[in-house]
Amino acid sequence: MTVRFALVDVFHDGAFTGNPLAVVSGADLDTASMQAMTRWFNLSETAFLLPPTDPAADYRVRIFTLAHELPFAGHPTLGACHAWAALGGTPRQPGRIVQECGAGLVPIRQDGDRLAFAAPKLLREGPVDEATMRDILAVLRIDRARVVEARWADNGPGWVGVMLASAEEVLAVEPVRHHEGRIDIGLVGAHPPGAEVAWEIRTVFGDGTGALVEDPVTGSFNAAVAGWLRETGRATGSYVAAQGTRLGRRGRIFVDYDGADWIGGRTLTVAEGTIPDGALPRAAGL
Repeated sequence: MTVRFALVDVFHDGAFTGNPLAVVSGADLDTASMQAMTRWFNLSETAFLLPPTDPAADYRVRIFTLAHELPFAGHPTLGACHAWAALGGTPRQPGRIVQECGAGLVPIRQDGDRLAFAAPKLLREGPVDEATMRDILAVLRIDRARVVEARWADNGPGWVGVMLASAEEVLAVEPVRHHEGRIDIGLVGAHPPGAEVAWEIRTVFGDGTGALVEDPVTGSFNAAVAGWLRETGRATGSYVAAQGTRLGRRGRIFVDYDGADWIGGRTLTVAEGTIPDGALPRAAGL
């Protein structure tokens, strides 16, 4: 058995500017072992490529954060697809790749030099209750008056979306560094007309240890934002969003609409190799 790994830069604007993803393939591992490997890679997520169980899918992926498994996440979807294709994967239907994950089947398409996934349906939407809102304001350390709108934007990870008046206000937020319990917050604010990008995105989440982490680029939240902006008339066509600015990254998310929202970005393998069988977590008795 040859177990391979790749480190893929997803949503980048030049190598080492997006969100890194570890993709592991060829491994027959249980859940605890996958979680152990994810913690060791110490990235926001690690994806494990597996044979599909649905005949309509080209491959299956399991996605883990440092704390738990996710049914769906955006940058692991594009990164896993990139790694699968680099390993010689051929879609059943030319031009259309179908990923199987915990949330079901996710269509992916090649979009020029980018990959793009169809935004999944929200699992939870609508207004945020006051108790949750107070918690969010405390984590973000902002006043309620600065919030233009807040709503559930959960398509798997559990996001709550918070819209501020501008990209400048989004970039000025200084969240707390520690928060007990799970919380997943996404910020969105508009850049001035004519700017290089239309929207600024930031996301923060608990890592399961009490620390609050900012994600470089978050495909799942951008997918939820696309529907939110279109539904409220704030975006009517294609646009480009930026994320990771406060972290020194240049994440770029390309959003197109053709009856569905397509969330796209550039992907690049920056490192790859093999993992010796004796180094796998299951060999250590996990």
